[in-house]
Amino acid sequence: MTSPSQHQSSEHLHDHRRGDAQHRHYFENRSQKILAWALGLTLSFAGVEVAFGFLSNSLALISDAGHMVTDAAALGLALLAQIIAKRPPTAKNSFGFGRAEALAAFVNGLAMLGVIAWICKEAIQRFSAPETVQGGTVMLVAGIGLAINIVVAWVLSHDKESVNTKAALIHVMGDLLGSIAAIISGAVIYKTGWMQIDPLLSIFVSLLILKSTLSVLKESYHFLMEGVPHHIDYVQIGTDLENINGILSVHDLHVWEMSPGYPALIGHLEIEDLSAWPRILEDVKTMLLVKHKIDHITIQPEVSEEEE
Repeated sequence: MTSPSQHQSSEHLHDHRRGDAQHRHYFENRSQKILAWALGLTLSFAGVEVAFGFLSNSLALISDAGHMVTDAAALGLALLAQIIAKRPPTAKNSFGFGRAEALAAFVNGLAMLGVIAWICKEAIQRFSAPETVQGGTVMLVAGIGLAINIVVAWVLSHDKESVNTKAALIHVMGDLLGSIAAIISGAVIYKTGWMQIDPLLSIFVSLLILKSTLSVLKESYHFLMEGVPHHIDYVQIGTDLENINGILSVHDLHVWEMSPGYPALIGHLEIEDLSAWPRILEDVKTMLLVKHKIDHITIQPEVSEEEE
């Protein structure tokens, strides 16, 4: 744990001065109101839907209730991650805590996979042994849940920057689809008595949200593994650097994101003349910022061995 004295003595080491990158390694201005509202709305209805799901014996409603419960947990985790991400760098965490959001997104994705697997398992069992479902109760409760999910999804859609919020939104969209399926299931059972519609729609909704869940897992995993940002061409960066006047070759080049949306680059440049380094460095910084939108760079110049 970083002591107050350590924190104070390290503050100047994190400073960005004139000509440095604009990214400060933490999300100082990001508001938690969006996630807080979404969490409050979801949590207020999750308990009600869980209770009525078991009372009505509807798997479609129970799956919807399960989504609501995991939504509340996902939103709570997302909110906690955003609060952590606002903390500035410390002597122990010089890059700050921006990765907390991607970690929360990854955990939420894994949790969603568990929910999908459980629902599909229960649905398969009910195909062979249908259980009586109270269609009217299912329609009523699922209708209220649908209205809440629409409001929560609308609230979350206003945060377009955070992969963490995107993961939470997928939970809510899955629950929104679950509410629609539960309403349809309740209506069919109420009118026809066909109980198999309940597990059938549950599996259908689970498969629909599986693709989005895998997408969030892939994106957050790529970030946590410090992969090259998807919008950046790693090979092209190397070519563009070597085309700068005075640079002979590029090696030990790495590109990653310190926090979502903020790429960084480190590398070694072999140059012809060390006295030309100030001009070369300025050309490198300009090219990377204008062409590749990278402003957080650390470059080490090396004189050609032939020159030595």
